Amino acid sequence: MTRHRILVTLLLTILIPITAVLFHNYSAFGPVFRARFSQMAIKNMPPVIVVGAGLAGLSASYSAIQSGASVRLLERAPKPGGNSIKASSGINGAPTRFQNVEKFGVDENFWDDTTRSAGVRLNSASVSPAVKKQREKLITALTNYSASAIDFLTDLGVDLSVVAQLGGHSHPRTHRGAGKTPPGASIVTTLLTKLKEQGSDRFELVTDSEVTRLLTDKDAPKGAVKVTGVEYKNKQDGSTHLLHGPVVFTTGGFAGDTHGLLAKYRPDLDGLPSTNDPRPGAHTILSDVGAKLVDMDAVQIHPTGFVDPANPENPLKFLAAEMLRGEGGILLHKGKRVVNELQTREKVSNALMALPTKNEGSLRQWDVQLLLDPGATEAAAGHVGFYLWKGLLQKKKISELDEATRQTLKDYAAVAHGEKVDELGRKAFGHWRLTEQDVDMGEEEVCVGRVTPITHFTMGGAVFNIRAQILTAELGEEQEGKEIEGLWGAGEITGGLHGDNRLGGSSLLECVVFGRVAGEKAAKYRG
Repeated sequence: MTRHRILVTLLLTILIPITAVLFHNYSAFGPVFRARFSQMAIKNMPPVIVVGAGLAGLSASYSAIQSGASVRLLERAPKPGGNSIKASSGINGAPTRFQNVEKFGVDENFWDDTTRSAGVRLNSASVSPAVKKQREKLITALTNYSASAIDFLTDLGVDLSVVAQLGGHSHPRTHRGAGKTPPGASIVTTLLTKLKEQGSDRFELVTDSEVTRLLTDKDAPKGAVKVTGVEYKNKQDGSTHLLHGPVVFTTGGFAGDTHGLLAKYRPDLDGLPSTNDPRPGAHTILSDVGAKLVDMDAVQIHPTGFVDPANPENPLKFLAAEMLRGEGGILLHKGKRVVNELQTREKVSNALMALPTKNEGSLRQWDVQLLLDPGATEAAAGHVGFYLWKGLLQKKKISELDEATRQTLKDYAAVAHGEKVDELGRKAFGHWRLTEQDVDMGEEEVCVGRVTPITHFTMGGAVFNIRAQILTAELGEEQEGKEIEGLWGAGEITGGLHGDNRLGGSSLLECVVFGRVAGEKAAKYRG
């Protein structure tokens, strides 16, 4: 069968250009013949196999189809979307047509903010020039293609017209829609719709299907690795299947793998709740074929996961979106602010975790309040409505708050209106509008909810390059000739891009940027 496919492919490779030339001048027939031969070529080529149906996998699938391939998308969960569908803050991009140039100027600092956020893994004097160069190449690709990622999504029909400034950013550049649908859900559902419009001969989504290993060519040259497909298990009936074709691996991170990879690389985080579903990481599937892993101990703690008052011991938390703070929200402990809410996630988390813990059951949690004034509440209405409905936020009149909190609101209102400088260093205040007089009158309503630091994102993963190829080289080693043939990766499964800390809004971005690259390269691969 394999020999037959090769012969057919060779014949089509010869016939298609000849046919195109013969019929080029016959407008009535040329397009018909070209379309038919193109369809025949697709049917006789193995599909691009995409493993994982989060945003990286969906982006790769769409890109592969646009590049002429058919796609088989395998997802181990019952439904597609992964953690991407839960993303609530938005997606970064700069410079874009949605940014307010008149107010903030042209955004030229995305690369600088990203390299700064990467911390000592990029910026320490002890980092080798080779490692630094490879990390910076990945960051350059991410930031340079960020504007085109926004254009790609908006051209598909995703609303990304609202732009906010998140922690660690020097500029408002995190895009979301003006409606009530969170950005992750909006992007994922739009891409799924577009993919399903391609027809079953071009795109097939197979859920409840867990990849257990990568297939490799045993006749590959010594020292080389060539992936030829996957083995996967149907979780409904337990059957095992082999599927052949180029592979794009987009299975996500391991923040929810509490007793597996997380316990192995960061045992100190035992007991922290998470935003991620409790399921094993798939990184060993890649390392089993020679892929190198990097930054596996770099786990991002998000400072704000909601503690549900109805079930505070639930280890799976809803994320309190970073844009809530970006739009003006503040964090309080015993009524007082303890940190500049717009610092990087790492710094905000460290400040909160330095406070006394409030252990509940087997969980380590903290007693921190997130408070939004009417201006921030209105600006984040789509998110706030959902959180209120879930019981994670409650509305309270200012007069109902304790004295320490009311005094903090007066002090912060003076800072937000430029009457004095913030002692914690905050300089951007989103849509905060409460004044000191409003606080004294006590009639305005604010939204308040309890939050705690949570495991959220893993910066570590497989070493890869700007062409999204998975490598058998350590980060900093010579990469030429160390690419695993037939294998690409994108999203949280890859490592080396974010260093110590990922900027909010860049997880969805990396999925789109490198997912699109991986899909295109896999579609053009002829193994």
